[in-house]
Amino acid sequence: MGGSLRIGRLAGIDVYMHWTFPLLLVFIAGTALLRGESAAAALQGVAYVGAIFGCVVLHELGHALTARRFGIATRDITLLPIGGVARLERIPENPWQELWVALAGPAVNVAIAATLLGVLYVMGNVSRAIEVSLMGGMFLAQLMWVNIALVVFNMLPAFPMDGGRVLRALLAMKMPYTKATQVAAKAGQVMAVIFGIIGILYSPLLIFIALFVYFGAAQEAMAAQFRSLLKGVAVHQAMVPQPNTLSPYDRIDDVADMIALDYQKEFPVLHEGRIVGLLVADDLFGGLERGDLPGHTVADIMRRDPPTIDATAKLEDALALLQQHALPALPVTYYGQLVGLLTMNSLSRFAQLKAYHDQREPASSWDSPTAWSSGTGVRR
Repeated sequence: MGGSLRIGRLAGIDVYMHWTFPLLLVFIAGTALLRGESAAAALQGVAYVGAIFGCVVLHELGHALTARRFGIATRDITLLPIGGVARLERIPENPWQELWVALAGPAVNVAIAATLLGVLYVMGNVSRAIEVSLMGGMFLAQLMWVNIALVVFNMLPAFPMDGGRVLRALLAMKMPYTKATQVAAKAGQVMAVIFGIIGILYSPLLIFIALFVYFGAAQEAMAAQFRSLLKGVAVHQAMVPQPNTLSPYDRIDDVADMIALDYQKEFPVLHEGRIVGLLVADDLFGGLERGDLPGHTVADIMRRDPPTIDATAKLEDALALLQQHALPALPVTYYGQLVGLLTMNSLSRFAQLKAYHDQREPASSWDSPTAWSSGTGVRR
């Protein structure tokens, strides 16, 4: 992942640490030392934060393994200074599946807290543990309370927390998925406003949480609307027909000049009629900025053997493929021949046009005016 360091692999899932995460550990240690605490105390603070994020990883692993039971893979888990995120290849469309996936993370924290309580009971420290705060007292007791706090926070009925997804799943059992998302997002934004007001009066931290929840809810609602607009639509309706192509032997200098003058930013690379690569403009210009591409050819920078999708496939499947492979575009084929290019930009344009049409004539069906013929694969 860009900007992240791979630190391990759990249950077949890569775990990454964002580059800003070590800064948090340095901040924790530095703050302790500046307060005049010993090096041992500073290290203990770092260990405490590390243990908390270990619980966060297990929380995300709970989501990932539950999703795997429903046939949904997880691309990776990434640790951020504000928490962690498991990137599922897709959101479960079945409300019951989403409910179980959403509940799995907090359930892990419940299990951790219960285990720590059992250890404290065996040690005879339960009564002391009840008096411990999140930032003071016995290490295990602090960790137990942190996990309880993670459960409470994550179960707030607001996106992007797990509670928002639980609320959507429950609503989706009674109403369309997109409508359920909108209702859950509105509930989250109302909660965010309340947090913001309280934050202004009492705690700046709540203002940060309010902004996080408000924009997270809006983003989730937009993503659900986007997926809804693409549902059931064939790929050829949103693709760019008959895109410009490149040869593996084309010179980078020539291609750069062409891209600078062309709207097209991704190019299928063909060799003897076969798709052998995909050239992405960002890759090319990034290489030119580093000064390591002049004199090279397309073969040196193209993404080799990219996945392709059939023109008659569905857009939701294409979107999942784009996200799975972290690609900005997919070559579109028909009977093995290149007939188009599906890009994130063309998907966005199609969704905008369809949303506009649906608002004007919601009862009618609509086909995008794609210049493509399924019989010949040529422009009309």
